[in-house]
Amino acid sequence: MRLGVLDVGSNTVHLLVVDAHPGARPLPAHSHKAELRLAQLLDGGGAIDSEGVDKLIAVLHDALQAAEDKGVEELLPFATSAVREATNADDVLARVQEETGVALQVLTGAEEARLTFLAARRWFGWSAGRLLVVDIGGGSLEIAYGIDEEPDTAVSLPLGAGRLTSGWLPGDPPSTDDIRSLRRHVRAEIARTVGEFTRFGTPDHVVATSKTFKQLARIGGAARSAEGLYVQRELKRQTLESWVPRLSAMTTDERAELPGVSEARAGQLLAGALVAEAAMDLFRVETLEICPWALREGVILRRLDHMGPG
Repeated sequence: MRLGVLDVGSNTVHLLVVDAHPGARPLPAHSHKAELRLAQLLDGGGAIDSEGVDKLIAVLHDALQAAEDKGVEELLPFATSAVREATNADDVLARVQEETGVALQVLTGAEEARLTFLAARRWFGWSAGRLLVVDIGGGSLEIAYGIDEEPDTAVSLPLGAGRLTSGWLPGDPPSTDDIRSLRRHVRAEIARTVGEFTRFGTPDHVVATSKTFKQLARIGGAARSAEGLYVQRELKRQTLESWVPRLSAMTTDERAELPGVSEARAGQLLAGALVAEAAMDLFRVETLEICPWALREGVILRRLDHMGPG
């Protein structure tokens, strides 16, 4: 059947259309993406303002039209941290359903981490052994660890690249003091969770998902996306550590000129790099591998698991 997964994230609203059936690899058929930056449309009280809701509804109408055009039989709509943490989330969800017919499922941070872990496990297979999976989104950081398809432990922290950029790095380029303050904050938050993971032992394979990690790997010399999904891409901690001071000194426009860095994400790249560096350092990871599958694929795989053979 043709499935559509509609991801309302902190940065983008992304419709991914796949051809899928139980036991088979989902085959991407179409991608429709809109940069909404929902996390930046919050008012002083943490609510998504009326203009933000209007924009969200307009983008959802476009995505629904794309899903219809591509013959989607079933739509799996979900929202992550931007909607989850909005103080008026219930009102936003009610208005979205009333005006679009879409009943957004709001995932918890732990659910995000577990579904992303499932996607990584299916991508790398059982031979990868004990997996540590790290994902940096616009609003949150997810970390999960385990040897099965369900992780032994999973956490979600409010350390998304977009959230940290808007809250901690106002300058362009940001000041040295602001960068240092953010670095301390990020490392303190991650350090509190390390013990939850290390008690399970050293992972056999460490992988990362998300646009942030893909861009950091690309500027560190990894293969371009045009070379395909199956090219192995890695990010080394030593390479990342050499890039952080350079990213700190760059403006957003200068970062956008780097290979693989989009103009829309360039402003968030430094904050994302600080989170990635802290996670790799505190978890003692020298090299991690980039996983092409992430949360959206996890949602699809979980749905397929619940389908009958017919």
